[in-house]
Amino acid sequence: MNHSPQETGEMNKERIGFIGLGNMGGRMTRRLVNAGIAVLGYDATPQRVASAGAQVAGSIEEVVKFADVVMMSLPDSKVVETVVESEGGVLAHCRAGQIVVDLSTAAASSTIRLAQRFAQKSVQYVDAGISGGAAAAEKGALTLMVGGDERAVASIEWAFAPISAKVAYMGASGAGHTTKLLNNFLNAVSLAASAEVMVAGKKAGLDLRLLLDVLNSSSGVNFATLNRFPKIVEGDYLDGGLTGKLMTKDVVLYVDRARELGVVSLNAAGPLASFGLGTALGYGDVISNRVVDAIGDVSGGVRLFDGKRNEEKQQ
Repeated sequence: MNHSPQETGEMNKERIGFIGLGNMGGRMTRRLVNAGIAVLGYDATPQRVASAGAQVAGSIEEVVKFADVVMMSLPDSKVVETVVESEGGVLAHCRAGQIVVDLSTAAASSTIRLAQRFAQKSVQYVDAGISGGAAAAEKGALTLMVGGDERAVASIEWAFAPISAKVAYMGASGAGHTTKLLNNFLNAVSLAASAEVMVAGKKAGLDLRLLLDVLNSSSGVNFATLNRFPKIVEGDYLDGGLTGKLMTKDVVLYVDRARELGVVSLNAAGPLASFGLGTALGYGDVISNRVVDAIGDVSGGVRLFDGKRNEEKQQ
């Protein structure tokens, strides 16, 4: 993806419009601002924009008219479609030559349809699924899975650089969001299954730190056992990441995409049941790692953390 400025067209490398400065969007905006980029942000809660260090816009129209590159980080396709297609939305005010980047986790079919609408106005719509969670967003170490016009993607590498450690161009419009759904489905499966295993290990009287050490050097190793549960057994749920409700939403989006592709989804029932249980028990609006507490609740009130830090035990 190495193209000269003459091939890609010079972008204004000092201005970005950003819509949606929530848990992830706010952190990404802060990274952009710290990189010396002027960011005009719009959020339903204006305080979030100011907290991220960006200039506060009073409307989506202001954001779209501000810069050649507009980024969006929104909860789902329904919200994206409202922001893009409503009266006063992005489509109503965009201009030829702009690039709109959707950093949300969205339905690929919706993304492809919106890309076609933007193309009618000579605007490139880039879908950029993100992975790494709040911690990676804070450090500018996200992985971006990107779909859309390859030249357009190449021309905004400067905008991706402050927020990412890896940018993978996956193909045409929808490819980035499809990749994100595939990743998030595996994430949901491994987190839900590992939570169940850890609760079982606790009830069996196993040393959970030793259990994790064994799992992480055996065939059961996964992202949750490597990165989540070593913290959870010490009482740190890594608050601030993807919520249980959003995890459920992502699994449903995956199932929809699999159906569109003609792929039978045989393994979605587990995470849907696990995170659905979490929501029913009041854990839907907190980090999805709390699914282990939901499973613990219905398994006799089990908690992995026993109130003593590992370092305390070693004293």
